[in-house]
Amino acid sequence: MILDDKTQERPEINYPTEWGYKIIGRDKEKLEACIKEVMGDKAHTAKAGNVSKTGKFHSYNASCTVESEEERNKLFKQFEDHSDVDMVI
Repeated sequence: MILDDKTQERPEINYPTEWGYKIIGRDKEKLEACIKEVMGDKAHTAKAGNVSKTGKFHSYNASCTVESEEERNKLFKQFEDHSDVDMVI
């Protein structure tokens, strides 16, 4: 389902589910370390994503199985609050 300004409903997400996070920052190694730190012992995958045209920004795609909306939001917040992360999508 695509959300737009005409869609009032939130999509229904059935848990557990595989969830992905795109993490963007300035230092590739620090982003990789951030993912390991936030995920801890949780099984996950992490792949290097794009690099900006100027080489200033790097992205990583991290994913894992989340058991609940609470866990999904908690991981997002930990990435968002991390000092080495500029943006999380």
